Amino acid sequence: MNEQDQASANGFADLGLRPEILGTLEALGYREPTPIQKETIPPLLGGADVLGQAATGTGKTAAFALPVVNQIEADDPKVPVALVLVPTRELAVQVSDAMLGYGQAQRIKVVAIYGGQPIHHQLQAIDRGVHIIVATPGRARDHLERGSLSLDTVRTVILDEADEMLDMGFSEDLEAILERTPSERQTVLFSATLPPRINSIAKRFQRDPVRIQIARTQTSDENTLVRQAAFLVQRQHKPAALGRILDIENPQSALVFCKTRTDVDELTVNLNARGYRAEALHGGMDQRQRDRVMARLRDGTAELLVATDVAARGLDVDTLTHVVNFDVPSAPASYVHRIGRVGRAGREGVAITLVEPRNRRQLANIEQVTKTKIAIEQVPSVADLRARQVEYTLDAVRQALTGEDVDDYSATLDRLTETADERTVALAAIKLVHEARNPGVDEVEIPAVSDRPPKRDKGPKVNKGDRPRGGKGDRPHSKGPAGSVYIGLGRKASIRPGDLVGAIANETGLAGREIGPIRITDRYSVVGVPEGSVDQVIKALQSTTIRGKRTTVRRFVE
Repeated sequence: MNEQDQASANGFADLGLRPEILGTLEALGYREPTPIQKETIPPLLGGADVLGQAATGTGKTAAFALPVVNQIEADDPKVPVALVLVPTRELAVQVSDAMLGYGQAQRIKVVAIYGGQPIHHQLQAIDRGVHIIVATPGRARDHLERGSLSLDTVRTVILDEADEMLDMGFSEDLEAILERTPSERQTVLFSATLPPRINSIAKRFQRDPVRIQIARTQTSDENTLVRQAAFLVQRQHKPAALGRILDIENPQSALVFCKTRTDVDELTVNLNARGYRAEALHGGMDQRQRDRVMARLRDGTAELLVATDVAARGLDVDTLTHVVNFDVPSAPASYVHRIGRVGRAGREGVAITLVEPRNRRQLANIEQVTKTKIAIEQVPSVADLRARQVEYTLDAVRQALTGEDVDDYSATLDRLTETADERTVALAAIKLVHEARNPGVDEVEIPAVSDRPPKRDKGPKVNKGDRPRGGKGDRPHSKGPAGSVYIGLGRKASIRPGDLVGAIANETGLAGREIGPIRITDRYSVVGVPEGSVDQVIKALQSTTIRGKRTTVRRFVE
C-alpha cells in the first residue's frame, strides 16, 4: 500500500493533516481519531486558540501534538516553534516521545527539560537546535532566567493538564513564561477540569478560544468503561482491607494513591508481605530510582505501584487495570485525574476508593461534582476470599487441561499412580496449585462499617453554671484557624511558591487549595496551612529537602 492509499484508508485523512504524517500514523497503527482529536485538530490547524476539557485517556496528546508537528518541514531551521508545558517530568518524557514518533518523517527535534536531570545535558540539546520544547514550568523558567532558552520564535504554546499545574503552585511560573512568548502566538489549554482559575488564564492569555469538552466516561451504566466502587472501612483496618480487595479483584496492573510518603512506604511493605510485587514512588526518590520503578511497572516485573498524588501526576501507563484511592481525594478534580488512568482505548477498568466513616461526606461531594453514583460495597469476608481463590485455582487448572503439552506428563502420572489412585493424585496436584497461587496470609474478619451517617457526639450534658466563662477564643475550633509555618529558605535560595506548595502537598497530602497564603522574603518564607496541620507539616518538612536543601522549619509567630 503506497502513501496515498494509506492516507485514504486512514480516518485521520479528513482532518487536514499532511500525507507524510498520515503515513506515520498508519505505520503506528492509528486508524480512527478519537472524539477529542476530531474536535481539536481542525481548529488548531487553522491557527485558533483552544480551551479543551478532556481527561487522561481521551487521546489529547495526539490532539495537540499532531497540529504542531504538521507545521514543521524536514528542512526547517532548528529553532523552537512550539512550547509544551506539563506538570511533571514523567509526563514531559511521555509527551516528547510521542511528538518524536509523530514527526519522524520530518525528522523533527524535540527536547524534554525538567528538574532532576543534569541541566548541562539540556543546555547541549538546546544548543544543537530543537523544534519543540516540552518542559515543566519550574525548569523552563530556570532556563529563561539563565538566558539559555529563547522563546522569540515560538508560534504555539500548549498547557497540558493546566489544572494540575495550578494545583501544584505553578501559577506564577506559567504567567512569567507566557509573558516571554510572542503576543501573536497560538495558545492551547487542556485540563481535566475547568475551575475559575483556568478560565481566568484563558481570558488573560487566549484570544477568542474554541471551547471543546470531551467526557471520557459516560454516566449511563451500559456505556461506562470504569467500574467505580467504594469500601467503608476504619483507618486501622485499611491495609488489610486493601489486600483483601486486591486478592478478590486480581488486577493485572494497579496504581495505589496515598497521601504521604510514609503511607506509601508502609503500604508497599505490607503488600509485598502479602505476596504482591509492589513498588513505591514518592518525592523522596531520585530520578534514577523513579525511572527504574516505572520500567518495572511497564514490563510487568511489578504489578502494583504505590505512589503519592504529586509523584504520580502525569504518569501514563497503558497496562493499568485498576486505580485505588487508599484515602478519599481531598478534591473532586484529583479523583477525576486518577480514574482517568484506567478504562482507556476501549478497555474496561476499575476505580476503588477506601473511605473512612469521617470522609463519607467527601465521597458524596465527588459524586455530586462528577454526576456519578459510586457504589458502596462491603469489604469481602474471609469466606468470600476463600471462594474466589478456589475459582482462580479452577480457572488455572482448566486452562492447563487445554494445553497441547499436557500429555508430556503421562509418565509422571504413571509413576504417581503406582502408590495412589488417580483421584488422590489429582487432589494433591490441585492442592499444590492452590497453595502456590495463594500465600499463607493469616486472614481475620474485617469489621463492617454502617453506611448511615454517624450521629454527632454532643458530649456529656453540661449545666449552664458549669460552663467556662471564657469568650469565643476558649471554644475549640472544628477545623482550626489558619496557621503559619516558617521555612528558612527564600528568594536567595531561588525558592518559588510552587516549590513550597509541591513539597508540602507531597509530604503531607494537603491539597494545593489548603496551602497559602505564601510570603517569600530574601532569607525565609512563611506558608499558611490549616491550624490542625501545622505540626504535621513541620515534622514532614524537617525530614525532607526543598530544591535539594535541608532547612529550619518551625511554627511562625509574628
